[in-house]
Amino acid sequence: MVRVSTGFLVALSGFATTMALIAAIGAQNAFVLRQGIRGEHVLPVVALCTVSDLVLIFAGIAGFGALVAAHPDVVTVAKFGGAAFLIGYGLLAARRAVTPGTLTPSEANPSRLAGALISCLALTFLNPHVYLDTVILLGALANEHRDERWLFGVGAVAASAVWFTSLGFGARRLGRLFASAKTWRILDAAIALTMFALAISLVVS
Repeated sequence: MVRVSTGFLVALSGFATTMALIAAIGAQNAFVLRQGIRGEHVLPVVALCTVSDLVLIFAGIAGFGALVAAHPDVVTVAKFGGAAFLIGYGLLAARRAVTPGTLTPSEANPSRLAGALISCLALTFLNPHVYLDTVILLGALANEHRDERWLFGVGAVAASAVWFTSLGFGARRLGRLFASAKTWRILDAAIALTMFALAISLVVS
């Protein structure tokens, strides 16, 4: 009978927990998906998302989650700032949805790398749920494992890397589907509705 080490099980727990939290429709995932389909700055965006999660997860394990929980004003500021940004991003997506024209990379105006990374950072750090889920929740779960809490964090970061890499680079397989303007307009309309719904949920929560 093969014996599995406790450390591996802790890391696997971190991987599974994070994958369950991250694999949901949200602003960050919608942004990565769109960048992947367009084939624009995919590697930098995927890397930035993964590094951001690494910082947040390890901050939670190091005890920053308790600090955030003790100062709810931080979450409140992020809540309303995030809602405002989501509404603005949703309006841009809505404008793209009603504007005719294909959005294949060869025919659309490509976004600048700096703009893509700034949008990615805003969608990540202006989302209060990232502090509640990634910092506080994952930090608390990791610290239940005491001396092996960092192995939980390693598994969590691995899940983030696998998810964003699969989402960003896997989206290119949808290139043919998104060769028409109509399909892109449907996607942008869905993104706009998602952003508006998330903004409303932040304000009323």
